[in-house]
Amino acid sequence: MKTVFVKSYGCQMNVYDSDRMLDLLKVHGYQMVSEPKLADLVILNTCHIREKAEQKLYSDLGRLNETKINENPGMRIAVGGCVGQALGNEIFSQAPYVSMVFGPQTYHRLPEMLHQLNDRKRTIDIDFPEEVKFDHLPAPQASSKSAFVSVQEGCDKFCTFCVVPYTRGAEYSRPVQNILNEISALMDQGVFEIYLLGQNVNGYHGEHHGKTYSLGRLIYEIADTFPSLQRLRYTTSHPMDMHDELFNAHGDVPMLMPFLHLPVQSGSNKILEKMNRKHTVQQYISIIENLRKKRPDIHLSSDFICGFPGESDDDHHQTVNLIKTIQYSQAYSFKYSSRPGTPASIHEDQISEDIKSERLAEVQKTITDCQLSMHKEFIGKTMPILFDRPSKKDHQILGKSPYMHSVHVDADISLIHTIQNVHITSAGPNSLHGVLAL
Repeated sequence: MKTVFVKSYGCQMNVYDSDRMLDLLKVHGYQMVSEPKLADLVILNTCHIREKAEQKLYSDLGRLNETKINENPGMRIAVGGCVGQALGNEIFSQAPYVSMVFGPQTYHRLPEMLHQLNDRKRTIDIDFPEEVKFDHLPAPQASSKSAFVSVQEGCDKFCTFCVVPYTRGAEYSRPVQNILNEISALMDQGVFEIYLLGQNVNGYHGEHHGKTYSLGRLIYEIADTFPSLQRLRYTTSHPMDMHDELFNAHGDVPMLMPFLHLPVQSGSNKILEKMNRKHTVQQYISIIENLRKKRPDIHLSSDFICGFPGESDDDHHQTVNLIKTIQYSQAYSFKYSSRPGTPASIHEDQISEDIKSERLAEVQKTITDCQLSMHKEFIGKTMPILFDRPSKKDHQILGKSPYMHSVHVDADISLIHTIQNVHITSAGPNSLHGVLAL
């Protein structure tokens, strides 16, 4: 039996891709192991969105090479994902002990690439193939009661800071029936929470019986086809692809959870234009208002980039004010970091690291204050919690609320992978605590 270890970086799409790689490799005789030193094949499934992605990759590769030299000489090392797509043969130059490089659109060819390694030292596949990778993957194997289902991939928005259109390619939407088949296979394995994934998931436009379905219509179709599905979520969305059918689904479909991650990136119209986000702050606020009309209890998450080229103090303060206006229950914030090949990387009005750090600190404090305020509103309430893993503290388990709160409860691990009603007793900025409701 051959063995494989996969490390995922970054987004939920990468987690999904890694799981599908494992599904594929299992069919070809590979067994997953928990440590690289035990693996015949190590795959680093990389992400190019976050800061210093290349440095993190080469750091991990250096450690893997030490393991290869000292403990596992037969190990083959592969770099997949978006950094593999972006850097290609450069990885072989910097790390000649790497055997294989491939992009996010070609991992369905892994068996073929591994076969090629029998005749050569290394192989690379960073094409954007005509065939659809999803058509060449085996049925998914569920490892928990929650599962990701990729419905859309790629992006046509070309935000000036983002590499996704270059590494993931143009937008592609899977046919509705293929998605329904995958959900059915997962539910047969006991899954009762589904995350619909896409780089621009609400830009979904898949075909079904000769008609084009929006994401909203897809959600209605899933709800009609699988009435026993308990939880449905989707991520990540673009504000300009929110639409009436999707707004209505939030009000009409009980299994669609009252939580939405809707990145805005900045609270300044000037910066949004420089980012090529294609929406204004006022349009974004209007979208939130429409959502709250349909689902008044909906909670929101977002992304913010601090110190984008040309950002003034006033632009920054507008972002802080937007956070206070919307009152996010979660948010992710980052200092702007240049991505080679993106338009923003060649702007002359770059912001100093010190100023970026100061602005990031203020944004994060504002987000934390909002989170704590909103979390405290749940004290004394009872919510259904899906427990998915042990907590770091003994005798505690950790789960997710419908609103994506992390919830800690003193309870036996036998309740993991179940939904239990929990009475919330205390709240912090990052999580809630509660007791099982009697």
